[in-house]
Amino acid sequence: MATLRRSQIETRIEITPMIDVIFLLLVFFIYAMVLMTRVDLVPMELHSFETGQPAEPAPAATISIDLDGGVFLDRTQVELEALPDLILERVTLDPETVVYLAVAEGQGSVDRAPLLQDVWDRLRPTGITINLVGRPREDGAATASSPE
Repeated sequence: MATLRRSQIETRIEITPMIDVIFLLLVFFIYAMVLMTRVDLVPMELHSFETGQPAEPAPAATISIDLDGGVFLDRTQVELEALPDLILERVTLDPETVVYLAVAEGQGSVDRAPLLQDVWDRLRPTGITINLVGRPREDGAATASSPE
């Protein structure tokens, strides 16, 4: 009977995959160290700018509606029909004029919602930007409104 001899396989440790893993870990830790550096302050020189004249606020025209339904232009009572012409005259004299529209807060003797709508509709064809003025809401959210 013939016996088969098995040859003994030599055990060996492959170095190439181990070197690959070591370099992978080395790259990972170097990259992690680079990202761990915090930059709290970037030094930079800030230039200061000065002007010879103080800034002046833009001229304003305030339209207000009181509790009794009276329409006022800068605290002077005006007729509703004359309001668009007066505003156009102001804006023509100084194109930088800003127009504000405010309604008095509280219970009045008349319903001011139709009056506010009437003022808004009369001023809309003039093409002037009208800024509504009011108290901010209690929850802190503010909204701005302006026609076209």
